[in-house]
Amino acid sequence: MSIFRKIYSWLLDAAYVWRYEMKQVIHDEGVLMFCLVVPLAYPLIYSWIYNNETVREVPVVVVDLSHSQESRQFIRMCDASPDVHVTSYAADLDDAQSLVSRQVVKGIYYIPADFGTNLNRMQQGTVSVYCDMALMLTYKAIFQTAMAVASEMGAEIQTKLAGNYTAREDLITTSPLEVKDVPIFNPQGGYGTSVLPAVLILIIQQTLALGIGLAAGTARERNRYSDLVPIHKCYNGVGRIIGGKALCYLMVYAVMSTYLTMVVPRWFHFLQLAAWQDLLAMLVPYLLACVFFGLTVSCLVHYRENVILLMVFLSVPLLFMSGVSWPQSSIPGYWQGVSWLFPSTFGIRAYVRMNSMGASLSDVMFEIRCMWLQVGSYFATACLVYGFQVRLTKRHAQERLAHLRKKRELRLQLTNKKMTRS
Repeated sequence: MSIFRKIYSWLLDAAYVWRYEMKQVIHDEGVLMFCLVVPLAYPLIYSWIYNNETVREVPVVVVDLSHSQESRQFIRMCDASPDVHVTSYAADLDDAQSLVSRQVVKGIYYIPADFGTNLNRMQQGTVSVYCDMALMLTYKAIFQTAMAVASEMGAEIQTKLAGNYTAREDLITTSPLEVKDVPIFNPQGGYGTSVLPAVLILIIQQTLALGIGLAAGTARERNRYSDLVPIHKCYNGVGRIIGGKALCYLMVYAVMSTYLTMVVPRWFHFLQLAAWQDLLAMLVPYLLACVFFGLTVSCLVHYRENVILLMVFLSVPLLFMSGVSWPQSSIPGYWQGVSWLFPSTFGIRAYVRMNSMGASLSDVMFEIRCMWLQVGSYFATACLVYGFQVRLTKRHAQERLAHLRKKRELRLQLTNKKMTRS
């Protein structure tokens, strides 16, 4: 019977901490913004920006020093492509560079004076391509268009020189080996389908850590340690405090994670190959690891601004170290070890492989086991740091109680003196 009473007492204390933490989340505008507004709005903005997947009609400037039939053909074919739009001509390379520097155009096609002469002499002609590397999508459009046009013009020249009699012979001459370009796991070949699923998972971790850290930083800035650790439950153990706080954020992010992993991809027509049961099996350890990770980090935050600077700084490196926007095989072993400290690394890899590549639950079992290992590790570290916080809260409470007692004794002494004088 005593065991049931202990369990009942544990549940009551955890429910009290949950209600207390939920009030702090609702009343703090910063925490409410990072836990509700940002997860709701941020994915929509990102997905809407990259919804077209590819860029079209990228403006370029042409420096044509050849003024030949071949150079004009090259320019016409580039302008006719869906990715590039020739907006202007420049007399020399300096004028073209000034247009790029003023962001009027995104690239330059430089055709030298001997372009047509070399082609007519059966020599190799060259076209220089200069691109603004600030955005890789525009660079890809400009460069690939130039390569495609050059390849097609080269095929026409080969056909004329071959002296063939049939179209089949022309095809074999220009393309003896047929190569089919089939994009794997990314039918559109776009940036959104490739990277945005990883961003959605990263948003869960970052906003959770930001929300928990903001609440902890506010409590420390105001010297209200009872907001960080409910003083009424300090003497009952750390586990129920961690459990109550974790339950509060799990309830909020159970809805947010469903919205991020199932609703947003459906709205913007991203790949969805995983069943909801498999996603649930992946999201449970990921959310638990993120919550305990946020609770651990929150006890290291002394000011509200610190957690914002830390999480925003880590966002881009964590995305790169996950192996989605940068090949995992090209990441040094040291940085791969650092990435294993964060739940987002395994969460992103598991979600992308299941939802975008069609992997089964057994295929990502390594990532799921690593996330469960992080759950246990970060629960232990959260208990350690909150145990220290409990002792600190007790000390502050004892100091406050001693101060009040001393103040009461002084008041009694003053009252006794007044009574003796009267």
